[in-house]
Amino acid sequence: MRSWLGLVLLVCALAAHAQAPSPQAIEIPAWFSETLLEFPEEVRDAAREGKRLMVYFGQDGCPYCKELMQTNFTQRAIVENTRKHFVAVALNIWGDRQVQWTDGRRMSEKELTRALKVQYTPTLLFLDEKGAIAARLNGYYPPHRFMAALDYAAGIAGKGMRFEEFMQTAVKESASPTLHDEAFFLKPPARLDGNRPVALVFVTPYCASCDELHQEGFQRPEVRKLLERFDVYRLTPDDGRALSLPIAYTPTILFFEGGKEVFRIEAYLRPFHLASALDYVASGAYRAEPSFQRYLQARAERLRERGASVELWK
Repeated sequence: MRSWLGLVLLVCALAAHAQAPSPQAIEIPAWFSETLLEFPEEVRDAAREGKRLMVYFGQDGCPYCKELMQTNFTQRAIVENTRKHFVAVALNIWGDRQVQWTDGRRMSEKELTRALKVQYTPTLLFLDEKGAIAARLNGYYPPHRFMAALDYAAGIAGKGMRFEEFMQTAVKESASPTLHDEAFFLKPPARLDGNRPVALVFVTPYCASCDELHQEGFQRPEVRKLLERFDVYRLTPDDGRALSLPIAYTPTILFFEGGKEVFRIEAYLRPFHLASALDYVASGAYRAEPSFQRYLQARAERLRERGASVELWK
């Protein structure tokens, strides 16, 4: 009787653990799986269903996570495509739940976040049937780009192509047919080993997010002041390939100091986060604080203490 009771209690404990995700202020869709976070087993279970694994890294108060959930994951085509090809699991970048990653290591959610160098939320890792990363989205992708990324990550599009190659050809947008120019752009070739930090801005024609960057982000006084501290070059993904710098998303901004890449933006960002990324590099804060998310929180708090308005999405 005691052994039977012990087994029941063990099963209940495991079920309770699987159903107690880290708190998420942003509601996760009900079709996300609640699991024990044993990812070697999760990968095998998904493969038996003919699916791959989608691992979402998010946090409370993240406007880009909210956009993913309330814009992307409310569109029927995206939801159906995701559910058809993936088992979705949500992690909190500050969470304490224990995880076994695909390589067998055990750690907390926040330790896994550091180990995988997750700098943006949302970050999405798509794992294939063997647990290898088929695609990684470091930040928010608007719906049409997200759908293309899903097709690639599911293995149904872009066969034989690298992710960045596929994304540059898979998405067509109604936008400016020409590249924008800025007075602060220096003439190439880009010199990466000068005395100032370097920002390489990768853009393409027919890129709505590139238009927005020039028409809004680069026009903000705070952003323009921070850009004065950089040598800034405009490049294309073709230039990136020539420099062995694969670019999957435009606009992407790569930051260099002393000839080495120190940080990057490679997803959709609003002006506050653009300015924060520039400040993160220009101030040298990245050297002492490897987590961009912790830096963001501290910077926002300092601004509020000075009476400044902090608008994460405007």
